[in-house]
Amino acid sequence: MLYLIGAEYVVKASNVDSRHHEALSNLHTEEIFQDSVATATPKYITIDSETEKLPYQKFEMGRARSAMFFPLYIDNIYIGYWIMESGQMHAFDKTDTTIIEVVKDNIISVLQTTSYQETIENIDRIDKFTGLHSAEYLYGNAKRIFSKYPTSAVCMFRITNIEEINKNINREMGNDIITEISNVIKTKMAAQYVFVRYMGPKFIIVFSGVEEGSVEEFLNGLKEEIENLELVQDEEEIQKIRIVKGKKVRVRELKPKQVASPKLNFVVSTYYKGTGLEQLNKKLEEYIDNCPKEESQINYI
Repeated sequence: MLYLIGAEYVVKASNVDSRHHEALSNLHTEEIFQDSVATATPKYITIDSETEKLPYQKFEMGRARSAMFFPLYIDNIYIGYWIMESGQMHAFDKTDTTIIEVVKDNIISVLQTTSYQETIENIDRIDKFTGLHSAEYLYGNAKRIFSKYPTSAVCMFRITNIEEINKNINREMGNDIITEISNVIKTKMAAQYVFVRYMGPKFIIVFSGVEEGSVEEFLNGLKEEIENLELVQDEEEIQKIRIVKGKKVRVRELKPKQVASPKLNFVVSTYYKGTGLEQLNKKLEEYIDNCPKEESQINYI
């Protein structure tokens, strides 16, 4: 099976010896298959005697004596082709094309899923403040970690007072809070756990292979430790414009020392291997976004 990526064809799956892959990846240039690609119709070719060879064969003429070529399309966009070969003449004369079409549709479905997965993995990024992976990591490489287990506890938490800190102190302090929380939690993560910055002040921890009820003690300790953090911004000299006797005058003032402590709200649920992680995370996010702003506890849904 050949799959088109950009302007190049890549062999995605094949049981043909690798030394033939280059030839197979150029079949779209063969005149005999060009009409098939253009019209999105299969092409069946075979030989009638041992002295013949298939039109696309340049070497080892006896390797295949019959072939079925299937162009692959997704939403009317050509993405590559699938070719079946046989060492027998007229091998596919009586092949049920209905079954072949089902197989072809399944191949396209797999390619779509693979393409989606590759896209997700490619857009994963590292957050500059925390050094954590973004949410996309959960649906790519991280999923291979916790999918080794039948169930895992998934926890989303939100820094509930981050907007207040940004407004009353400044955004720099808010960023420092986010960084410090991330650093504390990273030191407590087991190798099989996954910790990501989900979005803004929201984070996710996946406790791979751990039951939902078994994380409460850990989360209570984590919550207590983080909420006891105090980040201090030293006194700062600032300049302001004042009106003195009708004129604008630039004056210097001393901004007092300010202290910030984060407040967290947690929500926990269970992920079952093979189910939709995206839907679960959406459910957690909806809860944590719609609960009262003053809520600061550990919830199970």
